[in-house]
Formats: sequence, C-alpha cells, structure tokens
Amino acid sequence: MSVLAKKLLGIGIGVAIAAALIALYVAAWATSAPPTIAAATGPTVAGVGSAQLTLQTVAAIGPKYSPSHPDWVSYLVREKGHWVHSTIYKVPAHSLVHVTVLQYDGSTGLRNPFMAQVQGTTTGMMTVDGKSTDSINPEEASHTFAVPQLGIFVPLPGVPEEAPNQCEFAPCTLAQAHRTISFTIRTGAKGRFRWQCFVPCAAGWIDGNGGPMQTLGYMGGFLEVV
Repeated sequence: MSVLAKKLLGIGIGVAIAAALIALYVAAWATSAPPTIAAATGPTVAGVGSAQLTLQTVAAIGPKYSPSHPDWVSYLVREKGHWVHSTIYKVPAHSLVHVTVLQYDGSTGLRNPFMAQVQGTTTGMMTVDGKSTDSINPEEASHTFAVPQLGIFVPLPGVPEEAPNQCEFAPCTLAQAHRTISFTIRTGAKGRFRWQCFVPCAAGWIDGNGGPMQTLGYMGGFLEVV
C-alpha cells in the first residue's frame, strides 16, 4: 500500500470515528431530553379554547429530580397532580393559555430593567399574590418566563430573604414560602417557540449564565403550539 493510500485510509478511519462519536452524542441528547407535557384543557368560550399551565420555580431541583445536578435552579410543571421535571410544554393554537407560576426562589435582580415590564399577556398585566401589576422592581426579580418570538416577557418576583419556611429542594409545597404569579397569553398559529429565563441565576457560573441557564429542562425550554 502506498504512502498516499495509507494517509487516505487514516483520514477515512478518523472521519468515521468522529461521525460515530457525533451520532452517539446526538442519540444521547435525544434520549435524555425532558418529556413534552401538555397543558390541562380548559373550557371553550365564544369559540375560543383555553388551557391551564401550572409551573413551579425552585432554587435547587434536588436529588429526587436531578441526582447529577441537585443544586441547579430549575422549573417544574404540573401534570395530573404531580410535578414533572420538564420545560417543554404543549399548548393549543389560537387559544387562551392561563399560566400560574408558584415561585419559590429568592431575588437575583435583572441586568436589563426593561424586562421588569410585563409584556405580551392578554391584558398587559399579571397578578402577584392576588394583586394586578404591569411591572416589578428590577432588583426583586428572581426569574422570568419569556418567549421572545411571541413578544412575551413576564418577570417573577423573588421570595424575601426573611420569609420563614423557605423551600430547600423540589418539589416545594404550598405550605412553604412562595409567590404566586398568574397571567394569560393568547396563542396564534402552530409552531415551536423557545422560552427562557433571562435572570442570570446560575450560581457558581461565570456571569450567572452557565449550567442550568443553558441546559434544556432547567431554565429554558420550548413552547409547542399545536
């Protein structure tokens, strides 16, 4: 075998190994992706359907849901009476989606005060612990529920540091310190839209933007409009 043939064979083997490793990585990612959770179906009023999506934000997901990253901040979603560790939500197209967020984490603060304004809800408002508002103090933000493609930005105020009975690990209960945020959005045509928390809340990472902020299933996911 000539030197050129040996070189070509070596390159071919190298490319094949690289392709196999990439395929294994993609397969591992696909099988480890969180499940898609459908919002609970609500009543139809005047020809417009509705759905209910109930979420929970926690300071630490805990070993029950994430043995490898128990201290990562995260979202959870309610399905049939149980909390599920997922950030991929299925909602109906051309419908009203009522979202309730039980927020158990403390304040981190926004770097961009613009995101302290409620945007993209049906009324331009949200309710926090039963009171309507169109904004919060940027320093009080703990997380956000934002779908940039749909113009939705909802800031979530944090639990005060002095609040008693704070939740350490998920799942948290209604008996523990939390804020209740609710709002309604109107979906349009079918599509898959990325949603994200824009508060740099990943403690221990550069600028607070690594780890859970960049990992599907924790501080970001997809809103599947079907």
